[in-house]
Amino acid sequence: MKKIIITSLISLLLATNVCADTDGENSLSKKNSEDVKDCFEGLNRATFSLNQSLDKAILEPVAKGYRKLPSPIRYGTSNALENISSLLTIPNNILQGEFKKAGINTGRFAVNTTLGILGVFDVATKMNFPEYEKEDYGQTFGAWGIGAGCYVVLPVLGPSTVRDTFGSFMNVLGGDPYYNLSVHGNNQYLDQDLYMTTKIISGIDFRAKNLETIDNLEKNSMDFYASVRSLYLQDRQQKIRNSDPTIDIMYEGDWEEVETK
Repeated sequence: MKKIIITSLISLLLATNVCADTDGENSLSKKNSEDVKDCFEGLNRATFSLNQSLDKAILEPVAKGYRKLPSPIRYGTSNALENISSLLTIPNNILQGEFKKAGINTGRFAVNTTLGILGVFDVATKMNFPEYEKEDYGQTFGAWGIGAGCYVVLPVLGPSTVRDTFGSFMNVLGGDPYYNLSVHGNNQYLDQDLYMTTKIISGIDFRAKNLETIDNLEKNSMDFYASVRSLYLQDRQQKIRNSDPTIDIMYEGDWEEVETK
């Protein structure tokens, strides 16, 4: 039961992982970045409504409280989360044939884990390492030419596609080294609770950075569901192609940008 509850919380915290900086209904929401069919639209819309209710009741209030924490705590937390995420990015760099990026990210992880005290301080950036870009198994499958399949909205998990859903399950199958080391107990310094905690905090951190953008998108969209669907698909395509983003999403390490807006 504990695992089910924790997994559900993690999923909820990662549910709203698409937002855009909008002025009126964002024109991006009217585009189809990829011919992805909404095969289960009726069910998807019902699930989307459920997820939004859970977000309003749980995640958004927690994110607002998190945002009131002192800046050094939020900055350090974001940096540490970004450092941990590189453990998933590095193997995907390799799978995509981006060996130079894999080497850079390995060096970044080593520097920040040691000199940066487990990533709390982003020493690598100060040492002029190239900007960090996340990679995951869904992106790798897309880079390999595997189609997205139908668009789906998962209960609690939120927007996805058949391809990205399978990519997410790769973590459970041992594709995420950090998951492997902690959940399967292969490292005496990591445990399952620590892994779960980092995932929960990651979701809270992301949501806190995007309070205004998600709110603006919802208020200015004629069809919030359709806007989120289009923005999610475009965001995924941009990441797969490694193209310049046109969707303003705040990830780890972006607190300074949020606070100077």
